[in-house]
Amino acid sequence: MATSKILLSQLRRSSHLSTLYLARVSHLPSYPAPQSHHNLPPRVSPVAPTISRSFSTSPDIVGEYSLPVRAIVSLLDGYHNLSGFPWWITIVTSTVAMRFALLPAVVIHLQKMKTIVELAPKLPSLLRPPMSERSYKDHFIHFEKERKAIGCPSYLWYFAPFLTQVPCLILWVTSIRRMSLDHHPGFDSGGALWFQNLTELPHSALGLIFPFLIAVLHYTNVQISFATSSAMKVDSFLANIFKNSMEFLALPLFFISLSIPQGSLVYWVTNSSLSVIQQLTLKQPAVRAILGLADKDAPTAGAPSVDPPSMQRKIPVQNLSPKELLALSIKFLSRDEKDQAVSFLKLALEKDPEYIKAMVVLGQTLMQKGLLGEASEYLERAISKLSLAGNPTEVKDVDLLILSSQWAGIVYMKQGMKTEGLAHLERIAKLKEPDDPKCKAHYFDGLLLLSSALLDSGRKAEASKFLHAVIAYNPSYNYLLKDIENEER
Repeated sequence: MATSKILLSQLRRSSHLSTLYLARVSHLPSYPAPQSHHNLPPRVSPVAPTISRSFSTSPDIVGEYSLPVRAIVSLLDGYHNLSGFPWWITIVTSTVAMRFALLPAVVIHLQKMKTIVELAPKLPSLLRPPMSERSYKDHFIHFEKERKAIGCPSYLWYFAPFLTQVPCLILWVTSIRRMSLDHHPGFDSGGALWFQNLTELPHSALGLIFPFLIAVLHYTNVQISFATSSAMKVDSFLANIFKNSMEFLALPLFFISLSIPQGSLVYWVTNSSLSVIQQLTLKQPAVRAILGLADKDAPTAGAPSVDPPSMQRKIPVQNLSPKELLALSIKFLSRDEKDQAVSFLKLALEKDPEYIKAMVVLGQTLMQKGLLGEASEYLERAISKLSLAGNPTEVKDVDLLILSSQWAGIVYMKQGMKTEGLAHLERIAKLKEPDDPKCKAHYFDGLLLLSSALLDSGRKAEASKFLHAVIAYNPSYNYLLKDIENEER
């Protein structure tokens, strides 16, 4: 009997559809019938817009959107109808699909930026130095010539996200926002839990969840972005100012979110969460290696571990090869732990007394510790071995000779032995200008040191000659030539 009553009740409900409509929209205001033209027959008052949208998108409303927004709205409508998902799941999954579609552009941009960061120190300044003899145009042409010569990508890659990723993200959020504000069909009941109505603004205590998540995710993204940012190493003061301003932005975002429809907030939380996941994933060494983003000095998967003893997996230092000991010493030098680095470098030379690179690095480290006498011994050994059969021809050997001569010259100058110091620096000037960009940069650094030493010895004409060569390579040193000319006056 109870079952038959329920069936009869359902039958009555389906036979009185207009009653159901009135029950569903009883809370909506009435809409007056439009005035008919005096030459036309009267028209029946239309159904309220909100009711008509329960079944299909109004062509008039969609027509008001711009073409890109119309395309996204149509795409989301098609996906929603095809999948049968509730609107909130449609928004989440479509956002995930959009971010996956943009991932190749993100990876290409990161690859270009990695190359720029590696090669930028070898380039002259992008901006024309003060008092430069070159015009702005000539300086830019010189910069572009040097950039192309070493294979550095264009600096315009800095702005690539604003031409690819940012427009897509803005278009997506704009489309979902318009759908929420215009009470798109199904949005009024397309949510879940506390956000059932995607057209409403956040309300009640539970309504604060989305704004809170948006603020927290923004703050988290900032922390991850700046954790290993190269900007922090280049100019930490300006980077910290920018970082602090971005952190502070989390608070305004919380209050802004309170005035945004919940449909847009679903997109915002999803997109911010994906940004956190993407950043954390792209920081993993294995992922970076697969995508071609691994640092040149990063250890490969098959290489033995050279982590400090505090790491779980410990390898006896005596079992490490000279090359591994050098890599370990450089890691300690990056932490300013010179004593530990010196011990590893000496052990490397005990295992391989002919390891020239270890001699050069050890000599530089001892010089930084103020042990000038011991430093000169290792640097002289390196120079002697590199010059044994005349000037070297291999790029790496030429580079080591230039570096060891630079530091040997500095060591002797610091000891007041100017003649010996000049002899080492003049050795650099006798070498042929290298073609390798890195080696060339070291070569002109050596000429700059030689110019300074010659000027200090009163040999201004020779100092000016080498300084002119340095300025031709890097015009940012033009001010030094102006100082010499002013002194002569």
